[in-house]
Amino acid sequence: MLDNLDVSGILRRALAGGGEFADIYFEEGASTAVVCEDGKIEKVLAATDRGVGIRVISDLRTAYAYTNETTETALLSLADTVSRAVRGKVFDRAIDMRQKVVGAGFPIEMPPSGVGLQEKVLLVNRGERAARGADGRVRQVMVVYRDGEVKIQSANSLGEFTETCRTGTLFMAQVVAAEGEVIQTGYEPVGAFRGFELFRERGPEEIALAAARRAVMMLSARKAPGGMMPVVLSAEAGGTMVHEAIGHGLEADLAQTGLSVYAGKVGTAVASPLVTVLDDATIPHARGSFSFDDEGTAGQRTVLVENGILKGYLYDRLTAMKDGCASTGNGRRESYQSRPIVRMSNTLIAPGETEPGSIVREAGRGLFVRKMGGGQVNTVNGDFVFEVSEGYLIEDGEIGAPVRGATLTGNGPEVLRRISRVGSDLGFGIGTCGKDGQGVPVADAQPTLLISEITVGGAA
Repeated sequence: MLDNLDVSGILRRALAGGGEFADIYFEEGASTAVVCEDGKIEKVLAATDRGVGIRVISDLRTAYAYTNETTETALLSLADTVSRAVRGKVFDRAIDMRQKVVGAGFPIEMPPSGVGLQEKVLLVNRGERAARGADGRVRQVMVVYRDGEVKIQSANSLGEFTETCRTGTLFMAQVVAAEGEVIQTGYEPVGAFRGFELFRERGPEEIALAAARRAVMMLSARKAPGGMMPVVLSAEAGGTMVHEAIGHGLEADLAQTGLSVYAGKVGTAVASPLVTVLDDATIPHARGSFSFDDEGTAGQRTVLVENGILKGYLYDRLTAMKDGCASTGNGRRESYQSRPIVRMSNTLIAPGETEPGSIVREAGRGLFVRKMGGGQVNTVNGDFVFEVSEGYLIEDGEIGAPVRGATLTGNGPEVLRRISRVGSDLGFGIGTCGKDGQGVPVADAQPTLLISEITVGGAA
C-alpha cells in the first residue's frame, strides 16, 4: 500500500533525470477462474497478485517500469530505473501530496471472496448440464466463471492521491451444435461489476440455455441472402457497431497519429442528426465503469458525437498533454504490468424517440440482427466487417425466418449517416477489448437502429 511510503520522495526520485509528470500505480487483487469443457472441470485457478508501476512522461514520451516487490527500497530502485530512461528539463516543483480521495465504487451484496470455491464449481456444472440437455444435437459445451476483486491506488507529481476498489463477476457459455455437415455455435456472456448477486438476475441455466438454443436454432436457418438492403439492429444486439465503427476511431492516440478516419473532424458531421454517441464510465455496475481510471482521473460521461456532430475525442493524460486539454478519464491498463493507454469504458448510442416495433415495420424487407458476433475495423479509413451470430429476414415489415452466415460490411462514417431511425430502448453487450496487447473490460450499448442501406454478405 502507498499509504505507508514516502510517495513524494519516490516521485521526486523518478523525476531526477527530467520530466514533466510522474505517477505511481499500486494494485492488489485476487481472482478465481473455473472452466468446464465437455462435462469435465478442466481448470480451476485461484490467484493473488500485487505490484507497482512507476511512469515518467518527458517531452511527451513515456518511460515505464514495474515490480511486484512493494517495499520503499524496491520502489526507490524502480524510480531510479525509470529516471535513467529519460532526459529533459529537471522537475523543480514541490510535490505537495494532498489527502487521499477514495472512490466509493459500487455496492457489492455478495463479494466473491465470501463464496466458497465449491459453489463456484457447482455454478459452472449447472450451466454445463443445462446446455447439454437442451437438445440432442449439442456436441460441445464450454462454460466459464471468473471473478476478481482488486484494490488500486494512484499518486502523481501533481499531488493527487486516489484509491478505489473494483469487484467484478463474469459467466459465459459457448455451445456447438451439429446436424449432418452443418455446425453452428451459440455464445452468451453475462458480466458486471457485481458480486455473486449477478446470478439473481439470470441463473447459470438460463445463460447456458440461451447459448444452446441459439446454436440449435441456427442449424435449421437458411443461408443469408447477400446484397445491399435495410438492416435493423436490435437493442439486444449490443453495441458492437458503435464500439468498432466509431469508438476506436475516437481514441485520441489514434486521431493524433493520423490513424483514425475521424482525425481533424471535430465540429463536422460524422453521423446522422439522430445519432448521439457517449462514453460513460459512471453507469452503475456496468462492466466498463469505474470511480477513477487507472491514472487517478475521475470516471466521467463524455459526449463524443451530438446530433451527428463530432464533439471531441477520448483522452488519457499523455494524449491530453499533447492536445493541451484535460483527460476525459479514459487512461486504462490491463494491470500494473502495463502502461496506461486511451481506452473506451461504456460506449453507446443514446436512445431516440421511435417505438422499436415500428422500426421493423418501416424496414419492409431486409435483415433483422438480434445478436452481433465479432468484428474488425480499419480505423484509418473506417471500413469494417461484423459477423451476425443471430439474424432473421424481415419480410413485409415483420420478423421472419432465421438466417445464418450473414456479415455486415461498410464504412463507419457512411453507415452512421445512413441511420434513419433510432429506437427509444437501450440494450447492453459486454466484452474484453484488446488494444496494444492489453485487454480491459468494456460494455457497449445501442437502441434499436434502422440502417437504410448496408452491404450484407451472405452465402445464398
